[in-house]
Amino acid sequence: KAWPGLIVKFMNAARRDGCRAVFYQVSPEFLPCAVEAGLKPYKLGEQAVVHLTDFDLKGGAWLKLRRSINRAERDGLEFSLLPAEAVPGVMDELIGVSRAWLAAHNAAEKGFSLGTFQPAYVAAGPVAVIRLEGRIVAFANIHATSSNGDAFIDLMRHVPNTHRGMMDLLFVRIMEHFKSEGYRTLNLGMAPLSGLATHRRAPLWNHIGNRIFENGERFYNFRGVHAFKSKFDPEWQPRYLAVSGRGMPLVALFDVTKLIAGGLRGILRR
Repeated sequence: KAWPGLIVKFMNAARRDGCRAVFYQVSPEFLPCAVEAGLKPYKLGEQAVVHLTDFDLKGGAWLKLRRSINRAERDGLEFSLLPAEAVPGVMDELIGVSRAWLAAHNAAEKGFSLGTFQPAYVAAGPVAVIRLEGRIVAFANIHATSSNGDAFIDLMRHVPNTHRGMMDLLFVRIMEHFKSEGYRTLNLGMAPLSGLATHRRAPLWNHIGNRIFENGERFYNFRGVHAFKSKFDPEWQPRYLAVSGRGMPLVALFDVTKLIAGGLRGILRR
């Protein structure tokens, strides 16, 4: 009930400081309040949420994924989940994996809504790792809220070209662990620009976003991210950008992109 008043207060405060109010990655439940405040929503993509109570690798639909993780384990890959207190002891290995991943992708560290590799941040919670011959080759840090049974995977890094089934094994074992601990959901994060309707009456923004999704591999692996997360049969939950109703949201998105990339130079790198 407090949202409508808070939105208006935030917009007024931004206006007083000569800024624009931008609401980023908001859920469908937020949209009625946003529209009443004079904002216009634009779909950013979809968030992949796995319902752990229903997650089970039995049956023909999961055959390909079962084969992938079985092959990974036969080839010597091993999963473990490190509690927060054990993470500092492997931090040098995690840094090496992160640097290898960034170098292979010609990428700089991101920020804002994306996880950033900072040792203190990574060590603040549990980290799932994959080892090969005793050496860490992939990891993901996880945030969990036991009060409502939700967990989400934040930062994911791996040594490129190690094993095709490495990330399949990492994700499946994370899901199985949190299911066994009684958690309800595991959030796999966003698939940017996915799920945009492109019928004749769809907004122009949707057509632009879909074109980027289909052809923007130079900047981001849009289709690959969506395809990978789809393996785990998630519920795709839409997320929106809500901005002032004047014109397209490109300026707002550019500002958000600069925040994530850490400046203009970071935008030029993946």
